[in-house]
Amino acid sequence: SCLQLGLERFHGVCILGFNAAEWFIADIGAILAGGLAVGIYTTNSPEACHYVAENCSANVLVVENHKQLQKILEIQHKLPHLKAIVQYGEELKEKRPNLYSWSEFMDLGKDVPDAQLRGIVESQKPNQCCTLIYTSGTTGQPKGVMLSHDNLTWTAAAAGRFITLMGAEEKQELVVSYLPLSHIAAQMTDIWSAMTFGVQVFFAQPDALKGTLVDTLREVRPTAFLGVPRVWEKMEEKMKSIGAKSSALRRKVASWAKGIGLQTNLKRMSGYSDVPVNFRLARHLVYKKVRKAIGLDRCTKCYTGAAPITRETLEFFLSLNIPVLELYGMSESSGPHTISLPHAFKLGSCGKEITGCRTLIDKPDGAGNGEICFSGRHIFMGYLNMEEKTKEAIDEDGWLHSGDLGKHDKDGFLYITGRIKELIITAGGENVPPVPIEDAVKEAVPIISNAMLVGDKAKFLAMLLTLKCTMDVETGEPGDDLTPEAVEYCQKLGSKATKVSEILHSKDKAVYTAIQKGILAVNEGAVSNAQRVQKWVLLEKDFSLFGGELGPTMKLKRAVVAQKYKDQIAQFYTDVDSPS
Repeated sequence: SCLQLGLERFHGVCILGFNAAEWFIADIGAILAGGLAVGIYTTNSPEACHYVAENCSANVLVVENHKQLQKILEIQHKLPHLKAIVQYGEELKEKRPNLYSWSEFMDLGKDVPDAQLRGIVESQKPNQCCTLIYTSGTTGQPKGVMLSHDNLTWTAAAAGRFITLMGAEEKQELVVSYLPLSHIAAQMTDIWSAMTFGVQVFFAQPDALKGTLVDTLREVRPTAFLGVPRVWEKMEEKMKSIGAKSSALRRKVASWAKGIGLQTNLKRMSGYSDVPVNFRLARHLVYKKVRKAIGLDRCTKCYTGAAPITRETLEFFLSLNIPVLELYGMSESSGPHTISLPHAFKLGSCGKEITGCRTLIDKPDGAGNGEICFSGRHIFMGYLNMEEKTKEAIDEDGWLHSGDLGKHDKDGFLYITGRIKELIITAGGENVPPVPIEDAVKEAVPIISNAMLVGDKAKFLAMLLTLKCTMDVETGEPGDDLTPEAVEYCQKLGSKATKVSEILHSKDKAVYTAIQKGILAVNEGAVSNAQRVQKWVLLEKDFSLFGGELGPTMKLKRAVVAQKYKDQIAQFYTDVDSPS
């Protein structure tokens, strides 16, 4: 059907919708027909969709429903390569030229001779690109990560073997597909590894992450499950709130069981293999019931990835005898690079390299911390039409530079200790480049001098803001007086303030309202919901070289600011009220 629509070699087929069989079919069909399979995040704005579709010269766009179709119709006139749009999730509301329902699309291919398709399939080579994964850059537009047939097939087999996924002839593995398929993690687990090992795939409801996921898990009872940290955190929150409502006796039993569970599992990690009697009792009374309640009673492989997870959450599940294993990698490594295993994992570590993958810790400091670099058959081909960016990522010796800081322990386990890149990764695993959002806020609210976005590992984004004030010419220390432009701006708003402290202490209504308005305007233009600023606070002093927040080139030192204002940041996430 793609061929009938005129799909050209190495042109994109973009898929915009929630996980479904049609998503897989469109993806694999695009590849076999010689195109590139390209997922687009369902949360993308029309402009963000346009960027991806234009960047990969898309011939075909596959959308789930009317809502996603509207985004495409808005930008269709700016896509010269586009030949057809297909809608799979619901019936079409209107007839339009070159717009097809799924069944109409499937019928198109009936007259294409098999020989034509076979010829195209046979002309493809393992080292040619077949899939694009768009990854958010720290600044500017997303980059199209080019993955070859070999990247996908080799990684799927190597990672599956490493975690001992069974082939369907030996044992039927089951997974639930719910994470965005435009992300490498879901694609690797739900499509490529599943295909390699004959895994049975079940599709969750589109509102899975809003709360229905556990119902699906209970129905399917998967044998393997990958959750981003936010998913595990939500489960933890839900279980704690249910626990708080149970009887005193029940709570006592649960807390006894959790104590034993954590102790036994931490000992297991250090190599003790004996199982104490009280642990067996606790398993019978508590652990089995808990697993059943969340649908993980058959799950021998519970994984987390895509963003850092807190030790607290890992210990919570470990105390219920559910070891949540961390894996680590990136789109540029076809997904995984290191994976923890049930018999080989350490709390806070991302495990060891998949067989056939190698790690280099580049320029390590005294503590052994350096940039984590990868090599192996899972390393991507490069970024589509971005040769310079590709050279920044892969050095002359073929090492992929991750931008993450980390170290190995004496047993070869990898620990991530920080990020060179400034990308914020939210608890939901969404990559947010802070600079564009910060710049937009400064532009929208001219009285703002510095803005720093926070929200790494958190549920939502918040922002630290400073006001434009005068500097001591000698010391470079920021003062309390507003700059003349700032004073003028305040007057326009109807505020009499001339000092930062006046605005802060009186919570100057005019100024606070203007800032909130500006932030709401910036949120209107956000690429996705996860990139909206939910809370903000004004600091009493501007950032400066003197204060240590700025470097010699006036570049924001994020770690210093985060440390210096850690109380204000903590306040964002401890307040009971939901984001304003």
